[in-house]
Amino acid sequence: MSTRLLLVRHGQIKANVERRWHGSTDSPLNWRGRRQAKKTGRHISKHHAINAVYSSPLQRCQRTAHFASRHQRLDIITHSGLAEMCIGDWEDMPFSTLAEEHDFFNRITGDLEHAAPAGESLTQVANRMTTALKEIEAQHEGETVLVVSHGVALAVALAVIFDNDPANWLAYQFHNCSLTEIEINPKPVLRRYNEHAHL
Repeated sequence: MSTRLLLVRHGQIKANVERRWHGSTDSPLNWRGRRQAKKTGRHISKHHAINAVYSSPLQRCQRTAHFASRHQRLDIITHSGLAEMCIGDWEDMPFSTLAEEHDFFNRITGDLEHAAPAGESLTQVANRMTTALKEIEAQHEGETVLVVSHGVALAVALAVIFDNDPANWLAYQFHNCSLTEIEINPKPVLRRYNEHAHL
């Protein structure tokens, strides 16, 4: 029986509104993000029987996982592999500056080994995210697992799992607190993607 991974992007943070890159920057949920996470928790409790909960170590995911799973009364397991893509010295930079002054998005997509100063490459993110998801899957065979992570990290993971190409990450977009359900084995299946009507 296949393991189902219910993937959730964290709730909104201030940087999402301002369109600034917070990868390794440990930002709290704003009021809307907390509200989104609570609505997600109510929706999950009505429609999904969750067996385990995993989260990125960053507080925006930890809090989202708390609200999204509190009706299930499960402990949150922290997995460092689920963290967002770190862009090092360019953290907190506006997306517009990254694009216009550094050609960042084109460069990381065109060269999977390219990284911002002191940051990660898409290859590094792809390797740790797919390793994390496969480890979680192996630990919970036949179960449904809630996994709370980040927009870019999840996009890179799906690009690898479904397209075998991290460079396809821009094809996958995630609303804050959206729900995406996948199976990895015996073959990748995308059961739902970026659902956010519950918000």
